[in-house]
Amino acid sequence: MDARIVALTERIRGLEAELDAELARRLADLRIGMERGRVLFEEEILRRHRELRTRLSAYILNARPLVVLTAPAIYSLIVPLVLLDLFVSFYQAVCFPAYGIAKVRRRDYLVFDRHHLAYLNALEKLNCAYCSYANGLIAYVREIAGRTEQYWCPIKHARRVIGAHPSYAAFEDYGDAEAYRKWLEQFQRLRNGPPG
Repeated sequence: MDARIVALTERIRGLEAELDAELARRLADLRIGMERGRVLFEEEILRRHRELRTRLSAYILNARPLVVLTAPAIYSLIVPLVLLDLFVSFYQAVCFPAYGIAKVRRRDYLVFDRHHLAYLNALEKLNCAYCSYANGLIAYVREIAGRTEQYWCPIKHARRVIGAHPSYAAFEDYGDAEAYRKWLEQFQRLRNGPPG
């Protein structure tokens, strides 16, 4: 792979680590702690959060009519999302072991922790759980699709891809037939093992 691309990829990883550290500092500034995976708030913070919670009745009564009318459309997506989850999880369970692809851990992508926020009412918590599921699921599916693409067709596109998965930068360049054939030969040797 091109040395400049490797260097840029490393810079991106460094910036991601820097961002993670900054987000952790922000949580500390907000006096939010973690203990064995559980979120902990100081009692004074919890009290203030409860004071800021909008009552459910007020939340519903003050909702814009178009928001109320479109809510069924939003929530109807739960059916295709759950089906996608089931089908992709089944696909991974059956195919990844057959191809020798490392499985994606679903729990790394589906994070549900906003229900600990005392300043959210029940409907806000439900909305947050729905968005967490939808976005986490899409990230999970994207990683499974990315690993599949890495296995079957690790060639970049001619056009820029928005939101490419992390493995994409290491793919062979579009139009570099020699590099692809070299990769394919190496891949087949790895897949088939040493000649026997």
